[in-house]
Amino acid sequence: MGLFSRISDIFKANVNDMIDKAEDPEKMLKQMVLEMEESVNKTTLAVASAIANEVSLKKKLEKARTDQTEWENKAMQALQANREDLARQALERKNISAKNIADLQPIYEQAKSTTMNLRQQLDQLKSKLDEARMRQSTLIARSQAAKAQKQIAQSMSGVGSDAFSKFDKFEGKVEKLEAEATAFQQLAGEQTSLDDEFKKLSSNTDVDSDLLALKAKMGLLPDNNSDTKN
Repeated sequence: MGLFSRISDIFKANVNDMIDKAEDPEKMLKQMVLEMEESVNKTTLAVASAIANEVSLKKKLEKARTDQTEWENKAMQALQANREDLARQALERKNISAKNIADLQPIYEQAKSTTMNLRQQLDQLKSKLDEARMRQSTLIARSQAAKAQKQIAQSMSGVGSDAFSKFDKFEGKVEKLEAEATAFQQLAGEQTSLDDEFKKLSSNTDVDSDLLALKAKMGLLPDNNSDTKN
């Protein structure tokens, strides 16, 4: 039957391949379970209808057998009463009942076989549905985990190729600024040392001049004229 071959195809298919092709694997799995539940419901109705038909045919068959027996008994009763005409009519009814039995018997047997097959198929379908429900939760959990891993991998990939390269570039700029600051400090230090040296020279000259002037004022300088006379 098409219904059961389709269910079989669903479980024979490669689930991972189906998930890869599906836009939303979780929705697809839920939809598959819903379709199987619908199939179980339809098959249950079909089984119920088959059972009802089988029961109806069985009752008709049993009634035809009962009628056959009763008309035979009535024919015997008519003969005992010397009513051959009634016996003939009873036997005609008996033959009609026998014909009904012959017609109903194969139909009943077919209905009984159909009911048995539908019951087996329904049991198989219910078993598949139970299996699908159990696997659904596992596959959905795997799907969610795969999505999370994919998102993390994509995030890490973006950080590695873009953000860290920006960090490296920024670090280079900072190192350049630090080097320039060090260079300017060194230049400023050399200029300060040179200025200090010149200031020292200027300061020493002023002191020497002041010292000579003070000695002259105090008469402590040697007399150049006396040195010339001698």
